[in-house]
Amino acid sequence: MNDKTRKTPEGAAQPVTIRRMIAGLWHFVTRPTALVAVWLLVGGGMVAGVAGWGAFNWSMEMTNDETFCISCHEMERNVYREYLGSVHDSNPSGVRATCPDCHVPRTWIHKVARKIQATGELYHWALGTIDTREKYEERRLYLAKRVWTVMKTTDSRECRNCHAFQAMDVSRQEPRARDQHLAAIDSGATCIDCHKGIAHELPAGALEAELLLNETWKAAKPPVQ
Repeated sequence: MNDKTRKTPEGAAQPVTIRRMIAGLWHFVTRPTALVAVWLLVGGGMVAGVAGWGAFNWSMEMTNDETFCISCHEMERNVYREYLGSVHDSNPSGVRATCPDCHVPRTWIHKVARKIQATGELYHWALGTIDTREKYEERRLYLAKRVWTVMKTTDSRECRNCHAFQAMDVSRQEPRARDQHLAAIDSGATCIDCHKGIAHELPAGALEAELLLNETWKAAKPPVQ
């Protein structure tokens, strides 16, 4: 018996036609064994998982860029224009700190939490809460106090990505800066305590708001996150 024939259960020889081969292949594809089905399921799950994780990280990075931050006119016309020309935008070293550097954590879990929190900002964007300069100015103090509170709560975590007391060579600083930094280390002060308004204009009533915030903070003493 040659390769073109095969035995049937009754023992008779039948030719193996192309049609039979296609039918057998189709049967295998449409009715795989349990082992093949498991491997297809596992392989498909792995591919879907990698694709989903890649899409998630891509979206995180896409929304973590200065261009994205100023894509809405509220940010571009207000806070971004104040930032332009500041020490974080232009300085002798050429090292820039953009919107996400200061306002989005680098650590993954804190970054995800911040992204979830930002959905509230999308809500106010849809409502047009600060879509004019006048509306923005009315809420400037409220918005500033929120940022100051967050930065005090996190011990100015995003500032410390670039500025760390441990890395400072205070001997090379100007006398006033050296004294202030040494005093801050001794007292446990955080960056935002002294550096409000470094990238954006201070709102009217900032001094009174700062004093009240510090008094409230000392009374509450929330833990550093």
